[in-house]
Amino acid sequence: MSRELIEQRRAAIKKHLFLLCPNNSGSTYLSRALAKSQSVWSLKREGQHILGFAGPSSIETPWPLIWGGETRTLAYFRDSPDYDWERTKKAWYFHADAVHNNAPVFHTKSPPFLLIADQLATNFENASFLFMVRNPYAVLEGILRRRKPVDGEARALEMPKIAAQHLVTCFRYQRENIERYADRSFSFSYEELCEDPAAIATGISTLVPELDDLDLSQKLAVKGTYDEPLRNMNDDQIARLTDAQIAMANEVFRPNADLLSHFDYPLIET
Repeated sequence: MSRELIEQRRAAIKKHLFLLCPNNSGSTYLSRALAKSQSVWSLKREGQHILGFAGPSSIETPWPLIWGGETRTLAYFRDSPDYDWERTKKAWYFHADAVHNNAPVFHTKSPPFLLIADQLATNFENASFLFMVRNPYAVLEGILRRRKPVDGEARALEMPKIAAQHLVTCFRYQRENIERYADRSFSFSYEELCEDPAAIATGISTLVPELDDLDLSQKLAVKGTYDEPLRNMNDDQIARLTDAQIAMANEVFRPNADLLSHFDYPLIET
């Protein structure tokens, strides 16, 4: 890596903005829109997948997309001895892109970082957060559709329940994050983002005034599947769930109905 290049970018970057939400929650569009701002340094991939990132990556585990499903997986991401934030900063700054070399805001997102907001707050200058949630049934469908079984995985039939537990864990951590970092964050839902993107853009620029050019009405390519303005895909995704998948997920969601209700998501009964 070019030490001079890294130090130039380190000198330019005054704030760090982390988008934290469960996987399959619509963060790709928002992250790419943020990257279009004149004031932002951003990465082409999730921070956890950038060459040189020093820490655990979900892609290297048996738990892609369901890393919150078990206690042992939480420990893997929460308590890893591999985190080295100084090494990671160098890698992120080196690989980052910006419209202008003097852009003052660095942005990245990685769903598992939802579990380590405390580490991000401690290790990055002027760290602020965007906390987002999405209807858990829509997220569940996305996980079940996109997740490829790991070789030898014996629990594929239980995946709706495992994915539901993952989401309950994410919601629990997110509720704690929102409470703990209320003074340096902006919280909203995917549904609010889709319904009134201008209001969400205003909320984000209120948190980080340098992002006053944020445009959430533009067409952007997302995961190679569409290139269009942001739109709410919940109904389409939830409709693809079978009654059996919903019933299995509700074995986990029902005892945690208060947690879902905290974010204004009711149970779906079959």
